[in-house]
Amino acid sequence: MELIRLEDVHKTYHLGEVEVPVLHGISLSIHRGEMVALMGASGSGKTTLMNILGCLDHATSGSYWLDGREMSSLKPNERALARSEKIGFVFQNFNLLARTTALQNVLMPLDYSPRWNASGEGRRLALTLLERVGLAERVHHEPSQMSGGQQQRVAIGRALVNRPALVLADEPTGNLDSRTSIEILRMFQQLNAEGITVVLVTHDPQVAAYAHRTIHIVDGLVERETVSQPEAISASGSVWSVSEDSSLSARPSADGPHPSPLPVGEGTLIGDLPMGEGTLIAARPPAAVEPAAARNAAAVPVIEKFYGEPSAASSGVRSRLSLPATWRTALGAIARNKMRSGLSALGVIIAVAAVIAMTEIGQGSKAVLQKDIAGMGANLLMIFSGSATTGGVNQGAGSMLTLTPQDAEEIARQCPAVRGVAPTVRARAQIVYRNQNCVPEQITGTTPAFLVVRDWQNMSKGEMFSERDVRNGAKVCVIGTTIEEKLFQGVSPVGKEIRVNNVTFRVVGVLGRKGANMMGMDQDNVLLAPWTTIKCRVSGSALGATNQSASAASTTTSTEDTVNTLSDLYPTPLSLYPSHTATETADTPQPVRFANVDQIMAKAVSETKIKRAISQIQDLLRERHRIRPGREDDFNIHDMTEMSNMMSSMTNSMSTLLLAVAMISLVVGGVGIMNIMLVSVTERTREIGLRMAVGARSHHILRQFLVEAVVLCVVGGSMGVLLGRATSILVRWKVHWPTQASLTMIVAAVAVSAGVGVVFGFYPAWKASRLDPIEALRYE
Repeated sequence: MELIRLEDVHKTYHLGEVEVPVLHGISLSIHRGEMVALMGASGSGKTTLMNILGCLDHATSGSYWLDGREMSSLKPNERALARSEKIGFVFQNFNLLARTTALQNVLMPLDYSPRWNASGEGRRLALTLLERVGLAERVHHEPSQMSGGQQQRVAIGRALVNRPALVLADEPTGNLDSRTSIEILRMFQQLNAEGITVVLVTHDPQVAAYAHRTIHIVDGLVERETVSQPEAISASGSVWSVSEDSSLSARPSADGPHPSPLPVGEGTLIGDLPMGEGTLIAARPPAAVEPAAARNAAAVPVIEKFYGEPSAASSGVRSRLSLPATWRTALGAIARNKMRSGLSALGVIIAVAAVIAMTEIGQGSKAVLQKDIAGMGANLLMIFSGSATTGGVNQGAGSMLTLTPQDAEEIARQCPAVRGVAPTVRARAQIVYRNQNCVPEQITGTTPAFLVVRDWQNMSKGEMFSERDVRNGAKVCVIGTTIEEKLFQGVSPVGKEIRVNNVTFRVVGVLGRKGANMMGMDQDNVLLAPWTTIKCRVSGSALGATNQSASAASTTTSTEDTVNTLSDLYPTPLSLYPSHTATETADTPQPVRFANVDQIMAKAVSETKIKRAISQIQDLLRERHRIRPGREDDFNIHDMTEMSNMMSSMTNSMSTLLLAVAMISLVVGGVGIMNIMLVSVTERTREIGLRMAVGARSHHILRQFLVEAVVLCVVGGSMGVLLGRATSILVRWKVHWPTQASLTMIVAAVAVSAGVGVVFGFYPAWKASRLDPIEALRYE
């Protein structure tokens, strides 16, 4: 039965514009179970013919059938699949992967086999083969730890692991000494005796003498074919021949002894003979004597014997990884090149660390700003009096004095979108306690609802004054922690008395610490008291016709205290009616229309109801102040939304800028990955060619290099996340800048790094998958 048939095969190489013909019409056939030698001088075309037989190359013209299938018109991936299923290669220079164990080298073809895998039964098969070729004790040795003969044995095991129908050996003894060459050739004869078709490519007649048939190739043509009795060589160097009566006759070698004939039965195997003095290379008739059908029938149990179960020692070796073949190959390549892999991932590590650190610093700054805005009062609405215009000059907000405490009460009662309301009166004065004094940034008269409006419910000491204190104008107050530290210096201020503008106040509580606001003002440098007390006793104004929040230092100057000087061109005329003295004013007080407040602070129920709260307050105040439709309001309402949006926009812009800079670093890291992967493709060209020779298709190579790039980027991204978090913590600890971790950004950084691996690793992977296996194997 024909396994190989070639009809008029030509092969011409194109070197630029020069055509170099190598094969000039080869026609031959090889039967299943034969051991054939392709013999010729260097340049005769025998290696090119072997590449065509092994589906590594295709003919320029002509037809090639392998196991009944025409191979000349197949695509590269289809030829690779045929190599994986039917062909095993044994190369002259072994072509073993460096820094890879013997077992892993033998298992390599199974990574691309559709019938086998590199674990389970396939792994047991590889261990059996290594044991059969005498390497059971060197399963985990690397090529650098083995001799040339042992490396060639590993290559033979690799060629046989996918149970091929055809084994191609290209100058299998060219790099070996004579004794090791005999061992390797003896092994090929044993494989052939067990039913495997073997084709030896050689220029040495002594090697060709081991084959059943020798095809002589000269200048790209088959010159002649010779059928010979395969020789058997003893360990002592004597040459044995098989005679027609199935006995062995000895022919002395140049130096060897003259042993006597040894009878051998039909089909006796070398594996059944003792491996001592006089052990034979081969002891079976040539292919021409034994019919092909008989050989095939006898080979079946023999092959099963050769691929039997491994010994107990070999079967104890277990797989270290149960990953898919592509992942296992990619991870193995990364592990074998630790320095290169580390340098490849370094750019991504730095870039992702920069992204994480900058993002956390930006998020921290944004959180601080939001906290400052919330510290001023979440959902805070500030209602100011309107502005008066005198002589065409706008006097500014608060000059009309139109807000009253009753307005605050009605807002709290009639506006459902408002959670709390507090009228406020401002003053500025000195605070004295014993021999200590200070001037706080804020002296505010208000109600207990002020703490609700400003989200300041937590008291450090004591308690807030009550509504009853507001109604009675009680001289009580609460102070901030800054005033406590300045005046009391570690002594509890609760129950102590302080003087504000020579008015004695009793401290009933200390506010919780709030810190500086977004404008840098210390919010803890504050004194709160009932607004009635501040207005009537500290500010010193009682009538609505005056600015009742002015400083108490403002007094009315009598005409007796004025001096008319020559610089007054228009002296103030004397009043027609005498003014009331202080005594008369106290005895006959004038009726007060209403007592105004400087500001009303309100808090909306939620951020989503701020606009509704503003609308309700506006409608209520226009009604209370009797403002006709079409007339301007005599009050102004401001909320923190505008300020919050502005600050959020600023922080978002800064965060986006920092993120853009970090993303540029990530792109640079991706370019570094692509550069290293391109260098890796060039460096590993022979490895890629070898993998293709044993059955790897283009998608296998593409996936392998893509996985390498993605793994490098993901590992680099993960390490970058750790480095970025460490940098963020260090900045917060050493520089005291606010930072805030973002799980979303961490996940995004790792995902982006994986995307970078795919994007920048695709071209090197694609380039590797497009390599021609012949050119790759010849690459130096």
